[in-house]
Amino acid sequence: MSSDEISDLSSVTLLDVKVDDEGAFQRAESDFREIPEFEAGRYHLYVSPACPWSHRTIIVRRLCHLEDAVSLSWVKPFRDAGGWAFGDGPFADPVNGMSFLREAYEATSPGFGHHVSVPVLWDRQEHKIANNESEDIVRFFPTWSDDAPDLYPEDLRSEIDQINDRVYNTVNNGTYKAGFARSQRAYELAFTRLFESLEWLDELLGTRRYLAGDRITEADWRLFPTLVRFDPVYHTHFRCNGARVTDYPNLWAYARELYQRPGIAATIEMAQIKEHYYTTHDELNPKRIIPLGPINEDWTAAHGRG
Repeated sequence: MSSDEISDLSSVTLLDVKVDDEGAFQRAESDFREIPEFEAGRYHLYVSPACPWSHRTIIVRRLCHLEDAVSLSWVKPFRDAGGWAFGDGPFADPVNGMSFLREAYEATSPGFGHHVSVPVLWDRQEHKIANNESEDIVRFFPTWSDDAPDLYPEDLRSEIDQINDRVYNTVNNGTYKAGFARSQRAYELAFTRLFESLEWLDELLGTRRYLAGDRITEADWRLFPTLVRFDPVYHTHFRCNGARVTDYPNLWAYARELYQRPGIAATIEMAQIKEHYYTTHDELNPKRIIPLGPINEDWTAAHGRG
């Protein structure tokens, strides 16, 4: 979608954002949680590179060298009341020829009436969704490859789980809790917990190279997509303006180190990220103007870690 097309759109987008009685954002649960056995060529991954939950699966698929074994395609970054959609070129559906991702959910569960999300791991053989939970996918993808890093080492699992829990609730999902809060109290609570956790992460990374110690684990790749989106999107769009990632010396150096690891920069589609957030959420940005900044953030600068 071009900037001119975005400017011409005047309809109000009503998305399925749910909140509790206190005005706090409530994320929908994933409906399909099968842990499938590996079979090369059987599964297809539908993603939006704009979405942080998709992004983590794209990264782990690459780290595990599964590109030839698990095919991948994109939905369009703009999402309206019709949901995630396919289009032309790189946004076409090469597997089923669908127009909307909802069709995959309805094929799996006729009459499906819940939240339609990405990523989706599609089973070509059974013609159904095997799994739509990124947490599961990044956990079992490494078991599908003989050439995968151990992202969930047995001796670190307890610590990884504890880190994942805090990071998910207060940072990954915490930005959304701030952005979609329907009350001042809910917003302030999410904001406070978010920046407490960012301070904690910065301090932690001052004492160790990665979140769980001296090895990169799934905890790092679950945090990284949020760090990529924080300054260009969440700081402004979700009112997370307490500080930027660049204001935390250890966290910013750590983020750059992960970015500079082989193949990772190529997983980031910043144009799609900004288009998705700034044009999809009309309640937050009704004019759909996409900010140009931030400027002078050099992800390729020497990180000085290790």
